Amino acid sequence: MLQDHIKRICLWSGPRNISTALMYSFAQRADTKVYDEPLYGYYLKNSSARVYHPGAKDILNSMENDGDKVVEMMLSEKSSPVLFFKNMTHHLLGLDRSFLQGLINVILTRDPQEMLPSFAKVIDRPTMDDVGYKLHVELIDQLQKLGLPVIVLDSKSILLDPEKQLTKLCQKIGIPFDKKMLSWSPGSRQEDGIWAKYWYHNIHNSNGFKKYKPKEEPFPDSLKPLLDSCKPYYQQLSKLSL
Repeated sequence: MLQDHIKRICLWSGPRNISTALMYSFAQRADTKVYDEPLYGYYLKNSSARVYHPGAKDILNSMENDGDKVVEMMLSEKSSPVLFFKNMTHHLLGLDRSFLQGLINVILTRDPQEMLPSFAKVIDRPTMDDVGYKLHVELIDQLQKLGLPVIVLDSKSILLDPEKQLTKLCQKIGIPFDKKMLSWSPGSRQEDGIWAKYWYHNIHNSNGFKKYKPKEEPFPDSLKPLLDSCKPYYQQLSKLSL
């Protein structure tokens, strides 16, 4: 770990997992600076996702595409006592994972029964590489091999009791819980990536964590093969969640 006493929290999320709500939550803290998916440009440059992700060209043109430079930024940034980097697990691609030792790694997951239909509304015909469940389990294995703590959050648990789950998360991180983390003003934030217009409509209309509501729509038949593949990984993640 780095020796400057700064808490560098890296959230490794799958898509549609209230990761942006968590970023907004941490942004309410006076001691915290947040960063929205700094590895997104690197991911798009080095994967076929640039063909089908909305706004890919603008994203590539507006942010750092060199993954090593992004990692160096995350490890060297000292602007606040607590730094919160929201990232997607699939954005890691071929990066040397040893840099994880300089971060407090938090994995955010969600029941694929609820996540997949939401994601498919923006990305047509998603794959296992797009949704992150297998990558999450692989990341946990890497963290354990490096002797690093594994912190796993489940989106549903947070929505059912935000204060309880955020208090437990803050304890794991080693920072005091702040009630300001439970609410925010509706609208966008200056830290939002330029992809916000495609993905952040719900969070911009919120003022806090929305109450959990189970999905009522029938699950799409076209996504059932992917759901069956995701379930075993999600079950492993659930066993480790706070």
